[in-house]
Amino acid sequence: MANTPGSQVQSGQPAGTGDRPVSTDHWMSELGALLRELEDVTSAGAVLPPVVSEQTDNQLVQVRLGTASSLFSALQCKHAATAGHALRVALTCSAWALRMRLRQEQRDAIEIAALLHDVGVIGVPDRILLKPGLLDPDEAAVVARSRHMSLEIIRQSCNSPEILDIVEHVPAWYDDSRPGFRLAGPDLPLGARMIAIVEAFDSMTTDHVYRPAMSHERAMTELFDCAGTQFDPELVGQFAELLDADQAELHREVAQRWLRSLDPELVNSRWQLNCVPSQSSQPTIDALFQAKLLDNMYDAVVFIDAGGQVSLWNHGAERLTGISGSSVVQRQWHPDLLNVSDEKGNPVDEPDCPVTCAIRSGVQSLRRLAIRGRTGQPVSVDTHAIPVLAPDRTTLGAILLFHDASSEISLEERCQNLHEKATRDPLTQVANRAEFDRVHETFLAAHQQQQLPCSLMICDLDRFKLVNDTYGHQAGDEVIKSLTTLLKGSCRPGDLVARYGGEEFVMLCADCDNAAAARRAEQIRRTLSQMPQPKMAGRPVTVSFGVTEIQPGDTPETMLRRADRALLTAKAKGRNNVIQLGTGRRGELADPPAAFRHRKKARSNQLIEQVLVTPVPIKIAIEKLRGFVADHRAKIVKIDGNHVRLEIDDKHPGRLRRLTDRPVTFCVDLRFEEERIHKDPTDPSSGGLLRTKIQFSISTRKNRDRRRNDVSNRARQVLVSFRSYLMASEEEGRPQKGALRRAKRILTPWLAR
Repeated sequence: MANTPGSQVQSGQPAGTGDRPVSTDHWMSELGALLRELEDVTSAGAVLPPVVSEQTDNQLVQVRLGTASSLFSALQCKHAATAGHALRVALTCSAWALRMRLRQEQRDAIEIAALLHDVGVIGVPDRILLKPGLLDPDEAAVVARSRHMSLEIIRQSCNSPEILDIVEHVPAWYDDSRPGFRLAGPDLPLGARMIAIVEAFDSMTTDHVYRPAMSHERAMTELFDCAGTQFDPELVGQFAELLDADQAELHREVAQRWLRSLDPELVNSRWQLNCVPSQSSQPTIDALFQAKLLDNMYDAVVFIDAGGQVSLWNHGAERLTGISGSSVVQRQWHPDLLNVSDEKGNPVDEPDCPVTCAIRSGVQSLRRLAIRGRTGQPVSVDTHAIPVLAPDRTTLGAILLFHDASSEISLEERCQNLHEKATRDPLTQVANRAEFDRVHETFLAAHQQQQLPCSLMICDLDRFKLVNDTYGHQAGDEVIKSLTTLLKGSCRPGDLVARYGGEEFVMLCADCDNAAAARRAEQIRRTLSQMPQPKMAGRPVTVSFGVTEIQPGDTPETMLRRADRALLTAKAKGRNNVIQLGTGRRGELADPPAAFRHRKKARSNQLIEQVLVTPVPIKIAIEKLRGFVADHRAKIVKIDGNHVRLEIDDKHPGRLRRLTDRPVTFCVDLRFEEERIHKDPTDPSSGGLLRTKIQFSISTRKNRDRRRNDVSNRARQVLVSFRSYLMASEEEGRPQKGALRRAKRILTPWLAR
């Protein structure tokens, strides 16, 4: 669970060998002759933005660390992704400390420790830090020792015992199950317990080469699942409440405090200040054109330098392999990364790899190979490896092109055909609401069939009526066109943008999870908020976003309502922000059909009964239940203590095309129990974990509906959806020993809100 420094990377420019830099012109000159061989050129999304901005990020580190910012700069040079992770953790911990009203000295120590707790990554060999896959036990041990290196590096220049104690105990587990640390449990420094939670959450919600980013809800459930063992359970609950706030706004507040109120003399009381402003290079117009071209190519394009490191991984490569560019760039290329095999299915070893051959011989090659596709199945590809040579014939690296040679039409092409046939909105020339409603069902079915993620954004211009009333409807139309341009510019192959009504837009994101969709929405939001509107005297406008990902049991209606709930939450939190909801496909807890127990019941119309458990306290479980009720438009029939009865009108998929597809009303009975699992069953005073047990049963309101052939499957879908919303799994075996159970009469105020 804890963050692995070597698992996060950022994209960078191609690196050369020796003192010879690699010019982008060399890459492009070799690539230019191949452009006519590429088929489709489609639009692509944007890269992950910095925490605040590149210049501001550097200023924040300098004012917070003073002379010690040189240590952070060394970490940036070694591994920029780990440095970015450390800054995000520090800003979040600072905001959390402000909420907890910690004293100034304690807050300062936590901020400094958070920024430097991973500086020991400098001592991790590149072969481990940039490895394109999971680490073996020996490599993991090297990374674990980097935490000790962090302490030794900081100890040489820091005389604050509080900072050193925090850095020392960040890797410690709350229950003392990880050996080698002096303290455990509540005796651990508060800062160490906070940083451990925040860095684990940041790592889980960041893309890695071996695992895509989790949704916020899924990551939060993982924290609760490890509460009491790896993390302080009380602090996990507090962190869950902190996440309800706008994270971008919290980071801005902390950044303003650092830039405006920190005293340089106090900051440098431990070290000597020597701030040298960094020179940020502006990309040339040619470089922007070249980057846009590469990212819009349908085929996969990979740049690999002479040292074997991946320096570019375009969106075509992401589409074909399912591996994000941010998680693979700067890692060592190896055929095992994609399970490359030859025409006979034999694995291609490194000496026979086209990249190795191209770099070694300086001769380009064309081969039919197979690689592991995004679904895990082999995909036939035409592979073109081209060496990149300097004017003096020194080999600088190689370009690797993959063209999908499989006979099947890709998901993106099918979705793109739907996009091209869409009925357009006359003002914006994007799909209208009727076409969105028609495409949405097919879109979800295609992704569910291929078991791929997809996401839905819904956005609404803030205070748009005021724009029309103040500047006129022509100004309003121009504002709408500005937002539409940004949405269309963020499209990738297979995406669909539609005007849902007035100033409200929706965007279906093909093959895109919750985290990636939220990043794209955040970039659109930020860009629009900084864009002057000519017909509004140069003033900008803002937009709010709700984002969600398809999850088990979803229908088009529940997915749209969940995104709309996220949008309403964004509006309620002050507008001009992005809120994501939902657990995503990786929240699915697959069970064999036998796991759904069909017992003999007292009522003949009862269909399914299960005992479920979710690792979150009952308060959070009820909040998730409220989302389930809202998105399924369930009717709360009864609340009696810990018992809730719901009625759900379930419509047959396909929008009631036949007379036999009449709606079925399901009655869902839920009984909630909160349990505290004690580590020592013989000692009730020992620390424990809170979890929620739910007795779930579903039946038809009318007994005659139970005899219909499809009603059991539809009831199962309701159960699957309920489990997805509450991140619940079926209880296995007997109840755990040492569990104190209590059925609280607290459901009424939470559900009635």
